[in-house]
Amino acid sequence: MRLVIIGAGFAGMYAALSAARLRDIQGVSPEQLEIALVAPQPTLVVRPRLYEPHPETLTAPLLELFHAIDVVYVQGSAEAVDASARTVGIAAADGVRKPLSYDRLVLASGSRLFRPNIPGLAAHGFSVDSLDDAVALDRHLHGLAGRPATDGRNTVVVVGGGFTGIEAATEMPARLRAILGNDAGTRVIIVDRNNVIAPDMGLDSRPVIEDALRQLGVETRLGVGVASLDESGITLSSGELIGTETVIWAAGIRAAPLTEQISAERDNSGRLLVDRELRVPAVQGVFATGDAARAACDDDGNYALMSCQHATRMGAFAGHNAAAELLDLPTRPYHQKAYVTCLDLGEAGALFTRGWERKVEMVGEVAKKTKHEINTVWIYPPKAERAAALASADPERVTDL
Repeated sequence: MRLVIIGAGFAGMYAALSAARLRDIQGVSPEQLEIALVAPQPTLVVRPRLYEPHPETLTAPLLELFHAIDVVYVQGSAEAVDASARTVGIAAADGVRKPLSYDRLVLASGSRLFRPNIPGLAAHGFSVDSLDDAVALDRHLHGLAGRPATDGRNTVVVVGGGFTGIEAATEMPARLRAILGNDAGTRVIIVDRNNVIAPDMGLDSRPVIEDALRQLGVETRLGVGVASLDESGITLSSGELIGTETVIWAAGIRAAPLTEQISAERDNSGRLLVDRELRVPAVQGVFATGDAARAACDDDGNYALMSCQHATRMGAFAGHNAAAELLDLPTRPYHQKAYVTCLDLGEAGALFTRGWERKVEMVGEVAKKTKHEINTVWIYPPKAERAAALASADPERVTDL
């Protein structure tokens, strides 16, 4: 029997850990149940941190961990899923394509930044969506020091006033000072179509965020969209032209296109609709998890967000349930009632909230210490020690905050 997991992000990594944990508990050998994970590299990109400086350091190796828990790593990109034949089409780095059969499939293919067809965006927009994108932005920012000291050079526009946009924008003043000096007269501007900043963070959080933006001198342009970009600036739907050589796009994400290979219902973000065990009901043998799945967290109408916190726990349930089906064991319904957010606010500290109502629990430096611990400890893979790594993947305990 073979369980195939597509993706080495948070959901895919924990799907592999959890499936291996159940196999180990049941005394089943790797020869009896092979667990194979497909990804271009055996590396976890610590995506929640890509707004920070030095993005090239924000990865964690996984190969030693996979060896420790007897997970087979298959290098390549999953390009197609044939659910009727139960095969995954894989393209290797050298261009060679090969099929990989499965008895159960866990689709943990993640998400991508949504880039609309706005004139100039593809040519002139930056992002912190992927490792390559974040590295390109970092190099661009350092390259500004060698350019003429114009207002456009010194101005950064972040499009998107949600979680990612706020973290990128509030980190930017310190990054620009480190590169251009304290006297450069830099500006950071957030542009968002919504009439308020951080609309999803709730009424209690907004004053904290707005105060942080004031402290840092981050400007906002709200209730407007983007009409076009070029090498010298960005034009807003209001007609305002902002001179800038740096536009960071942070305005929404969509499930990776591989979900389109599954003949099943998807939501507006491209996520596959799954049942409480994270199965794709319309397709036998397929589970979806993380950013590839729209899953209910509870019986109160709350659904998992496209976040590391949800992906980690969802991955553990998906891996467990896929392995359980193959071993004729009971599956477990995914649930995640505990939900917290910790928003980095740069030199203004951070904001920590609990619950779907976003009740503020910590702000400032106290919250910043928690954010630092989350970013440097909690979200990293377990050590490649078999017993401890498997124990970390109990689906009932993963990210139980």
